[in-house]
Amino acid sequence: MNVSRSSILATVFVLCVAGPSQAQFVDVGAIDFPTSATGQAQQHFLRGVSILHSFGWKQAIEQFQTAQKLDPDFAMAYWGESLAYNHPLMSQMDATEPRKVLQRLGETATDRLAEAPTDREKGFLSAIEILWGDGDHVERRVGYMEAMADLYERYPDDSEVAAFYALSMLSAVGATRDLSQRLNVRAGTIALNLFEQRPGHPGAAHYTIHSFDDPLHAPLALEAAHAFADIAPAVSHARHMPTHIFIQHGMWDYVSNHNQSAYDASRELWRPGDTMGDAIHALDWGQYGDLQLGDYEKARLWIERIEEMSEEGGFLEGGARGQGGEARARNSVPLLKARYIVETEEWMVLPVTEESSNNELLATALSAAHTGDQQALRDAETSLRERSSGEGGGTGIMANEVSALLHAGMGHADVAKRFMDEAVETTEAMAPPRGAASPIKPVYELYGEILLDLGQPEEAIAKFEKSLERMPNRPRSLLGLGRASAMAGDRDKAVEAYTNLTKVWAGRDSFDGYKEAMSYLHSTENN
Repeated sequence: MNVSRSSILATVFVLCVAGPSQAQFVDVGAIDFPTSATGQAQQHFLRGVSILHSFGWKQAIEQFQTAQKLDPDFAMAYWGESLAYNHPLMSQMDATEPRKVLQRLGETATDRLAEAPTDREKGFLSAIEILWGDGDHVERRVGYMEAMADLYERYPDDSEVAAFYALSMLSAVGATRDLSQRLNVRAGTIALNLFEQRPGHPGAAHYTIHSFDDPLHAPLALEAAHAFADIAPAVSHARHMPTHIFIQHGMWDYVSNHNQSAYDASRELWRPGDTMGDAIHALDWGQYGDLQLGDYEKARLWIERIEEMSEEGGFLEGGARGQGGEARARNSVPLLKARYIVETEEWMVLPVTEESSNNELLATALSAAHTGDQQALRDAETSLRERSSGEGGGTGIMANEVSALLHAGMGHADVAKRFMDEAVETTEAMAPPRGAASPIKPVYELYGEILLDLGQPEEAIAKFEKSLERMPNRPRSLLGLGRASAMAGDRDKAVEAYTNLTKVWAGRDSFDGYKEAMSYLHSTENN
């Protein structure tokens, strides 16, 4: 995908207009959203909603505000802008800015509803009055979902009601931390049906991906993932988002390429004062994909890029400088560096200090275990134990991983396995994996490696297979499965694992793991 700067920054380019409610834009998708407005105000509104469906917040706000200038009484333009200040899935839904937007439309909810001439528009406005009203964010998000459910019941064939209802369910899942998948599946069913009816609709593809972003359901969203980046290439997030599904399939070249494209789009759109969030997110996931491919040079480039962003307030490739997201970039630097150590196995024992991040402590513990630095391993364990006291969750998982490493190295097999069993129990109680590995050393993968070191290949096989079930095509898990299967005498399973590894690491002839796989495969050919 090669999108020029002019097309990314385009205002409104309508390829075909089937009526005042429908538009196919060259770079943000096709929607059908009739409102009481007409003319250019409606066109800017349509483009704003199209971009909103792809989470292009700044670009969407610009379109909605332009629509408001053209038609100051256009209630739906204020509705749209109010939804562009918060990530609906990953924020506390701060109502400050949305309330300011609504105040420009009318002083009270009654005043604002009076500006909406149709029952359908009143329905949209009534729903966001709940979302941006009183109460904590959980109550507001659940109430908004319930209001959108009522609107969907009244207008079941309305594509925009369907899309925003699906998104409201996903937002409610994020608010309530509901792990049952019930709402995800319902949202995904609606979004997928909409995608089949309107394959150019950005929300249909986008929300299908979010709904089915887990190992079990990801195959349902693969077609939408392939389509989304081409539907809305003007929005960085739309280029990144398909990789949520590509990661679930272990499609590492797609993960790398799509995040490079998303980074490029974000960099071209960025201006001093803007957040760098889209670029940081893309380079985080892009590095993970390149590490799986064994492209360690590119993985180091991602680190250089984020260091430049954290230190200079701009991009390594040049351009403007200014405030906007440096804190998030600074916080991401230790993650990318620690991940590099773990994935490449270029072991590096870092000083253990109060400033060490949890990821750095885990990378140091793994490095210490492999280099025989028992003191550093103990120091990392002590620090993680202190931080995880009474907390559990991700920090607790990492603490148990490090304790297991320590005791495995001391020959305490049963103790090491007990710590890993605790890590597994915590992991299984959490949401299914999505995105880059978290913790940076996956639990089942590490468990398999520890069991191999303890001379228990049959048990190790089960752990590596579980790791690959949760995170397909991870090369370190494939390597572990090949080794364990070979040790256990399961030739067919070893051949399959090693063959898959050579495909992921194609051309990485210098890698010890690649050499090991090829040696085993050649030996089986001769027997």
